[in-house]
Amino acid sequence: MEARTLACVGCHGDKGRGVANVYFPRLAGKPSGYLYNQLIAFQEGRRRYAPMNYLLAYLPPAYLKQMADYFAAQSPDPIPIAAPSAPPAIIAQGQQIVTKGLPDKKIPACTTCHGATLTGREPGIPGLLGLRTDYVSAQLGAWRYGTRTALAPDCMQLIASTLSEPEVAAVSSYLATLPVPANDKPAAAANTPLPMGCGSQSPHLAAGAKP
Repeated sequence: MEARTLACVGCHGDKGRGVANVYFPRLAGKPSGYLYNQLIAFQEGRRRYAPMNYLLAYLPPAYLKQMADYFAAQSPDPIPIAAPSAPPAIIAQGQQIVTKGLPDKKIPACTTCHGATLTGREPGIPGLLGLRTDYVSAQLGAWRYGTRTALAPDCMQLIASTLSEPEVAAVSSYLATLPVPANDKPAAAANTPLPMGCGSQSPHLAAGAKP
């Protein structure tokens, strides 16, 4: 599989461990269920980025699952954390949203789904650490404007479209200040329900079956 995924190296780094480009995320260590769901989303056009749409167009689901398992098994390299680029008040606002949510807008804290340490949760929720401000902002923007979607109910589209532009900037800025812990493995699957419906977390998707 390492040889078969050489086309991924230019954007995602050796074994998916990341590159310097702020818009390309690392894949190593993310939950296999999440990676599989995203590969299917690119293949079906629910995520729109022409190179990915083209590369995945004709690969069978079983092969995509093997790719997801391969990248999930890799250990990501540590990513240097840059000095905060936003004012302290913006960072504090982002911390409030990430850890407490926005009750007046019925937006749950990021930690309720992505884990108390924000390292993600099995089988299909990604970690939010080791991501740059521009990448997080771009993904929230993609959900806001429909270029990234998930199966209904699309919880992240609802959350992103409810956040204001300054709130998106605050969340993105705060997350980029957080270091990646030594143990950055996703948390085990929890028996407690998510705070809102989320179609991408359907059990059959996490198990690797094509919807």
